[in-house]
Amino acid sequence: MGPILQELSSASPLRVMMFLTALTVLPGVILSMTAFLRILIVLGFLRNAMGLNQMPPTQVLIGISLFLTYLVMGPQLHKVYEDGVEPYLAGTITEVQAMERASSPLRDFMLRQTRDRDLALVLNLAEAPPVERPEDVPMRVAVPAFILSELRTAFSIGFLLFVPFLVIELAVAALLNALGMIMVQPTAISLPFKLMVFVLADGWSLLVASLVRSFGGST
Repeated sequence: MGPILQELSSASPLRVMMFLTALTVLPGVILSMTAFLRILIVLGFLRNAMGLNQMPPTQVLIGISLFLTYLVMGPQLHKVYEDGVEPYLAGTITEVQAMERASSPLRDFMLRQTRDRDLALVLNLAEAPPVERPEDVPMRVAVPAFILSELRTAFSIGFLLFVPFLVIELAVAALLNALGMIMVQPTAISLPFKLMVFVLADGWSLLVASLVRSFGGST
């Protein structure tokens, strides 16, 4: 941040305004154009599958998602700064050129995670002509197509997360029914078993490793 603040201190009011405007849209960029979307949804599915409504807290899940997003997208973010932000602050390129250079690494990342079916759907909805090269895909098409693919992937992973915990829930419910303890809530009994299985299986490490690898590498 040091070089950025130093450049801004001597920049024109227009550039300062542009920088502040970029900060206001940064949360939307993080939510819709990075790995953050898939990671946060999957972590939310995990919490619900285990029956833990508030543990870990939402703030903790967001923090984990942010750092895992930085782990996955470190090379892309470095390229955005190196190709777009740094030359713009140095005054060697215009605002339009900076936007084009900064969006290129993000578009490449999104298109690698986007299904052809979703991309074709959004192209059709936008009434845009067919594209032959990834760099020809406009951002107004790439972002919605990426979001659709990420939602499908996240829900698929969420389904796989629910299966083992659902098996535990059904087994506990059947056992309580066989013992005649029909007034006992199965959730109260199954929760400790879910936690035990998750901890013994080193669930956090497995989940984080699977999530990061699901992006097929960050380079």
